Amino acid sequence: MKALITGASSGIGKDMAIYLSQKNIDLILVARNELALKKVKEQCNSKVKIIIMDLSIRKNVYDLYDKVKNENINILINNAGYGLFGNFIDTDLDRELNMIELNVVAPHILTKLFLKDFKDKENCYILNVASSAGFMAGPKLSTYYSTKNYLLKETLAIYEELRHLDSKVNISVLCPGPTDTNFNNVAGGNFNTKSATSSYVAKYGIDKMFQKKLIIIPTIKMKFAIFMTRFLPTKLLLRINYHIQNVKILKK
Repeated sequence: MKALITGASSGIGKDMAIYLSQKNIDLILVARNELALKKVKEQCNSKVKIIIMDLSIRKNVYDLYDKVKNENINILINNAGYGLFGNFIDTDLDRELNMIELNVVAPHILTKLFLKDFKDKENCYILNVASSAGFMAGPKLSTYYSTKNYLLKETLAIYEELRHLDSKVNISVLCPGPTDTNFNNVAGGNFNTKSATSSYVAKYGIDKMFQKKLIIIPTIKMKFAIFMTRFLPTKLLLRINYHIQNVKILKK
């Protein structure tokens, strides 16, 4: 088998690459940071090809597909993404649009193109890395939450379409809570709760993907938190999330 992983230079993407390599799955790793990707490659046991590319540029997403479409890929992992803390009225518009390109447009394009290739194959998997944020709205982190809502809901819709087509392609969405990655440094905030390790989230996500789990939520704590949101009034939930995000910024 062979997997393509975007955002593979650090965090969950890096640990997914290492874990899949331990399963003797060959890898194509994509990110902007060449040095970091080379370090990930050194930690992998299987065959690894690295591609240096900024997927927030739409043309590059199509170019990536053209580069790898004949590589006999069986697993697509859309992991690349970032966040941005701050009031919506104050955050930089260009950076938000760049985030939407990376968090939404890139996985949308890659999922569609690879799904067309996968539909007649056996043992093919798509894993979209969303977030627990995908179940809620996030004041002070509004655009990031919105992108993860998009990725979560689109994955669910595609799953149902594939089920009606009797397709053998499996699609899953990984929705971790706070995870010890470089996310906060990029977004401009700090988690104020205990974070899961990226290696745990990566292993859990891959294992559940192979078990064909649709929605993958690491940690009991996060599963309980998401379950409880069903019973809270929308405005109360917004106040709670505003406080959580505001504390993250205050602790910078």
